[in-house]
Amino acid sequence: MSATTVLLGGSVAQRPGSGGHTWVFLQYLLGLRALGCDPVLVDWLEPEMCTDRAGAPAAVVQSWNVAYLRDVMERLGLGDRWAVLHEDGREVVGMSPAALDEAVGGAAVLLNVNGFVRQERVFARVPLRAYLDIDPGFGQMWRALGLHDPFEGHDAFVTIGERIGQPDCTIPTNGLDWITTPQPVALDHWPAQSPESGAGGAFTSVASWRGPFAPVEFEGVTYGLRVHEFRRFADLPRRTGERLEVALDIHEAETADLALLRSNEWRLADPARAAADPWAYRSYVQHSKGELMIAKHMYVASRSGWLSDRSICYLASGRPVVAQETGVSELYPVGSGLVTFSEPDEAAAALARVAADYERHCAAARALAEEHFRAEAVVGRLLEELGVR
Repeated sequence: MSATTVLLGGSVAQRPGSGGHTWVFLQYLLGLRALGCDPVLVDWLEPEMCTDRAGAPAAVVQSWNVAYLRDVMERLGLGDRWAVLHEDGREVVGMSPAALDEAVGGAAVLLNVNGFVRQERVFARVPLRAYLDIDPGFGQMWRALGLHDPFEGHDAFVTIGERIGQPDCTIPTNGLDWITTPQPVALDHWPAQSPESGAGGAFTSVASWRGPFAPVEFEGVTYGLRVHEFRRFADLPRRTGERLEVALDIHEAETADLALLRSNEWRLADPARAAADPWAYRSYVQHSKGELMIAKHMYVASRSGWLSDRSICYLASGRPVVAQETGVSELYPVGSGLVTFSEPDEAAAALARVAADYERHCAAARALAEEHFRAEAVVGRLLEELGVR
């Protein structure tokens, strides 16, 4: 019997050098492979997206975008299971056009992360198009407001906003039947690290200050970005004896916010180095003491239940996570390995509790990842709910 082919619509080539972003897609691909499926990553590029490593314009085939994706996939033994579409899907890099068409023709489902892939060569030919929402709240509110419908054309709807539909979650369902899922982690590729190797480090995170989306006003509430939450916790390093560091993607023109962070003794790491590729990102996570996770205001205010893919990588690495409350405590056990907070004083107290019993929290973090986020279990359950055997 041939393996079930599953297409994953992604954006790895669109963001070369973003190791954390790359892992979002790799976790699904590795989970699918562990299940015995045949996973195929489908990406796309427009000419204006393509550069060489120095940032100069480059043709698609010679671009750093494609070279980055090729290297990542080859290193994970997926070297012939990817395709980059360009020229509206008429041209293909990676798999041969014939191999891609064969994969699409035999695919059981397209897991279309944030609806990235719309080209007819793929989108029109699969029997099941599942939208996989990894930015809960934004798309749902855009559709409810009549601004944009990212879900159009899909047959099934999946979100990592696991509390959608709950009475206190303000993300609109739009009348769609949502399947909820956590994000997966490929545990074999994220081995637990010893407590001794992290005890002397900093609590870290990798984050964008603003990200690609603007705030959304919905039913009288403005749902904002990470910047709007981070400012509330700006003086946190002064409230704790722990070192706090963030590899922060923030534009140099944000002079007031940069001054605010530095004056409050945040350590700012270069995200271009900390997350240069999946292996640099993994090393940065695993050499940390743990994660301090400050979420986007959208995820917090909507009570979405969002838990970062990045936080799950820390947990898998045996690194405790001190995370801002998004409703996640309604979904998973918190207090050991994963500790939540809502206010600055609570965050400082949580950091102190983790540091005081660090070895126990490290063990609990790995146990949480093994029980709740193992890639083959998460992806397998998702395929079952989609009706894919």
